[in-house]
Amino acid sequence: MTGFFTLGVLGLSLSVDAFAAAVGKGASEQTARLNDAVRIGAVFGFFEAITPVIGWVLGLALSTWIAAVDHWIAFGLLLAIGGNMIRLAVRGEEQTQPDQVVDQASPRRGVLGLVTTALATSIDATAVGVSLGVMQVNILSACLIIGGITTVVATMGVIIGRHASVWIGRYAEILGGCALIGIGCSILYTHLSAP
Repeated sequence: MTGFFTLGVLGLSLSVDAFAAAVGKGASEQTARLNDAVRIGAVFGFFEAITPVIGWVLGLALSTWIAAVDHWIAFGLLLAIGGNMIRLAVRGEEQTQPDQVVDQASPRRGVLGLVTTALATSIDATAVGVSLGVMQVNILSACLIIGGITTVVATMGVIIGRHASVWIGRYAEILGGCALIGIGCSILYTHLSAP
């Protein structure tokens, strides 16, 4: 039976991508308050908690297929989201009245972007869920620990990103988009270079 320490280390390792994405999110949302940071962190934590369950349910029969495509899915989603963030930031700088244009669609686009980012950064946890099933781990305990750690780590990421936005100013969203693309490239490189 896997102990809490092992699950805690697993939760920390799975939350690294969520942390980096949350820093970018916090940098692009300069008005984010503590409750906004906790909400964003909870979204990342939720998806990080449920994706191992998905992997656990799919079982060993599909583990080879999941491992074969999870990095491509994560890369594609993060590339699309990051590229869109950069495009919107560059377009926003060129507009004379960016506040009017951004405010009309930002709530819906913001939620969809947050959910898609959280899902993309947690896809690799699906394959971990398959491993947890083989190790006869209590899946509920594992998901609560992984989700809880990711929530705390991502919340801290949003807060750090928000404070960093003071120094990076209008380039915050561009840097956030680059960070997401970098995470996607890292996930892809790690999987393709593995022996």
